[in-house]
Amino acid sequence: MASSSTSSKVEPNADDGVTEEEVLEHFDDFTIASSWERFISEIEAVCRIWMTDGPKRLLEKGSVLLGYSKNSYKVKSELKYDMKSYCMEYYFETNNNGKPADWRSAFHDLQLCFGVKEFLVITPQSASSVVLDAPEASKLLSAVAVALSNCSSLWPAFVPVHDPSREAYIGIQNMGTIFTRRFEADRIGTQVPIRLMHLEGLYELFVSKFAYSMLDLSTHLFKVQFALKLTYRMLPYDDDNIKGIDAQSTNSGENLTSEASRETLWDNDCPWGEWYSAEDPVKGFELITIWSEKMVESSMEMAELENASPYEAEKWLISPCAPKLFEGFKWNQIGFASRLHLLVDALKMSFKAQFMQNFVSGVQLTDSAYGGHKTSRAIKGAPLESLFAQFCLHSLWFGDCNMRAIAVLWIEFVREVRWCWEESQLIPRMPANGSIDLSTCLINQKLQMLAACIEKKCEMNEDYQDCIGSEDQIESMTEEESVVGDDSFNKQLCSGDFSGEVDSFPTAGDIHYSVRTVSAFSGKPEDADLFNDKKPSDCTRRGSAGIVDSMMLLKSYESMHAPYTQEAPLMTEDMHEECLQNFSAQVERDTLASDMSAFKAANPDAVFEDFIRWHSPGDWVEDDLEVEMSKDNWPPRGRLSKRMCENGNLWRNIWNSTPALPVSEQKPLLDPNREGEKVLHYLETLQPHQLLEQMVCTAFGAAADTLIQTSYGELKQMETMMQQLYLTMAPALRPLQVNRLSADSETIEDLRRLCVVFQHVEKLLILAASLHRKFLQAPRLAKEIFSDFYNFYIPRMGIGLTEDALKKEFDKKHEVWNQEREVVSNMLVEPTADQSWRKVLSMGNLLNGHEPILREIIFSLHDGVNGNHYATPTASVSQQKIETYRMYICGTSNDLRVALSVVSCD
Repeated sequence: MASSSTSSKVEPNADDGVTEEEVLEHFDDFTIASSWERFISEIEAVCRIWMTDGPKRLLEKGSVLLGYSKNSYKVKSELKYDMKSYCMEYYFETNNNGKPADWRSAFHDLQLCFGVKEFLVITPQSASSVVLDAPEASKLLSAVAVALSNCSSLWPAFVPVHDPSREAYIGIQNMGTIFTRRFEADRIGTQVPIRLMHLEGLYELFVSKFAYSMLDLSTHLFKVQFALKLTYRMLPYDDDNIKGIDAQSTNSGENLTSEASRETLWDNDCPWGEWYSAEDPVKGFELITIWSEKMVESSMEMAELENASPYEAEKWLISPCAPKLFEGFKWNQIGFASRLHLLVDALKMSFKAQFMQNFVSGVQLTDSAYGGHKTSRAIKGAPLESLFAQFCLHSLWFGDCNMRAIAVLWIEFVREVRWCWEESQLIPRMPANGSIDLSTCLINQKLQMLAACIEKKCEMNEDYQDCIGSEDQIESMTEEESVVGDDSFNKQLCSGDFSGEVDSFPTAGDIHYSVRTVSAFSGKPEDADLFNDKKPSDCTRRGSAGIVDSMMLLKSYESMHAPYTQEAPLMTEDMHEECLQNFSAQVERDTLASDMSAFKAANPDAVFEDFIRWHSPGDWVEDDLEVEMSKDNWPPRGRLSKRMCENGNLWRNIWNSTPALPVSEQKPLLDPNREGEKVLHYLETLQPHQLLEQMVCTAFGAAADTLIQTSYGELKQMETMMQQLYLTMAPALRPLQVNRLSADSETIEDLRRLCVVFQHVEKLLILAASLHRKFLQAPRLAKEIFSDFYNFYIPRMGIGLTEDALKKEFDKKHEVWNQEREVVSNMLVEPTADQSWRKVLSMGNLLNGHEPILREIIFSLHDGVNGNHYATPTASVSQQKIETYRMYICGTSNDLRVALSVVSCD
């Protein structure tokens, strides 16, 4: 009640000094005379501002996004009353779609308990954030109710009461007419009564709130709307099985690291399983079965429903148990990325010494404060299966992968390689295919060269033994047999008829690379003339690989034969660079001389022009290309090029000084002994930073090539991410190939950032593999779960994320189709007899012998307002039905929470 006193207007009195402007109208508002009324007024003022602004303007003013939903926000205001401070929070949504009974959307706890949309919560600013005094709670709720009524607001308001562990609330809501809804929630945290463990007893509990207390609820019919949600926890393994294995191994004294125990690892046959065992990122799944909008009339129906199979549920939803990929983002974790980060640190450390032995001799060096795919060809490393790649991968797990450990391993590695060389044993994982891959790192090229040298060395030893055996055999032959044999052999070679005949390709015993030096001509013109004057009948054709089509010798008009030639000597990258820098033509000269000797042996009547026509056709100029080759126009009209006709031409000089020797009698272009020792000298004197630069490139490439072999199904996002990883690695590792790094180079930091990217990709790949294995028979679910988690994870891959962003859990649910239910249910392994005896099964609705870990029920009763003497006579209201009773029940056999809302006419 308010009273007003208006002071009468009087004439101004000059003596009193009172002017006309100072005479004011005065109003006394007695509705805010007390502190409680002023408290109501403050609540009302805040609520009016929130109502006026609406959700859009509240978002602009900095409302807080709630973690459980992307459409839920809250704003808060601080209030004071009776020397106490309170906090009033307004929860609202930008999208009001969805009902709490559909179980799919994420809701606030009070929304799920009472079925409300937007609401107020007023809490004391204390350690417990609950009102422990019952009169204070009632007075506080009354103040909020009065304020909301003055604002004509329909927001429900709640006050937390009792002990925080009980999660108890009381609340009230003005429904706009004469109806008021009251709320109450409480929790039993101890042993739940047996009657309330079953659906039948819970149904009777709800009916007792509106039925006469004298009735036998089990014999009367009450139509009640009913919704049920059962949550099952599906783990990849059973805790009881693990405990049993532990107990058995402890009693028997067995070591769990044996092969038998290793078979229990989930990733035992994964590509990375050879190097480390990753923790399964999917700890399990939560399966939700839902019965919605069901009408029940008696306790018997509830008892039948408790025995119903979960397969009868209307909807199945599955959600992974929050893969915790963000936890422990430190470099002490097991995985390729963390070990690669250690290798990068070792690279920085390698610049502090010049020789490997310095890291092994005990010299104290201050360490840092840190306590084969197709596209992988762009990374200049070594193939995954090569020896050096395997060395790099093993070094990641050798010791702490520091510089000292790598130095010890490298020295022992080189010692083993030298043993292979000295004992002429093939190097493991290095096939001697007679080629060097220049796209790989230099160490891998050197090892390929050494493997080729060992192979040549073994062939030389075999040929030497064959020569000794053949000499003994010749000595045992009679003189007549040897003469006859020589004559027949010479007649066959000197017959002159070579048309269509091809000499057989020499075998390893026929072509041998003799280490003796074959005497060459002195190079004098008379020596060349003596050689050229030999008649065809006096010469034998040796080392022919076959006739060259449509080419005849210029002097003798015989078919030209292509000779067997030596392959070009193998050269590594540094050898090619040395040749270019020193302009050395010795290798080319030796190769050319070898080809000329072989050509002369295959074509005894050949001249220099014949060799040019076969070996370098560009240096033979035809006079008339239209003249056909025949006996009438022989010899062909042509001439040597200008450079071949110059005086003192190098090619002609080599031709004149080169004897006719087939490949089998020539000195090999590659000296395996000399080149092998050069390779070992390089490996033994390699500087630490040069080794680490090549190790980093190879280790990154080998790790990526190992991971990409993982089977993860048709997950396109993972395939794209792996390709992007290779594209990111190539430019980041390119500076390591120029050999211009230093300890303070920015490349070191770039490599550390690359390790972070690698770790993100590695985590997602392991998750993809885990999902693929679990849903082999339901690939659609694996795709949807990974796709949603991929979209959830990618924005959080940044380095500078806040802790709140990292703490958000992935909780999206996916619907299970009917044909997929059998696959999902099989993930719940049936318990053994011992496990069934130990487990207390008391809630019903068993799935493969397992009861739900959580049961949620919503009972509701709707009544019409027609005929109520408080109701307004409008047609729309008289035909309206409202939810007069609603009860939300959540819990297990050891925990039960009940939330009740009742509509009454006040």
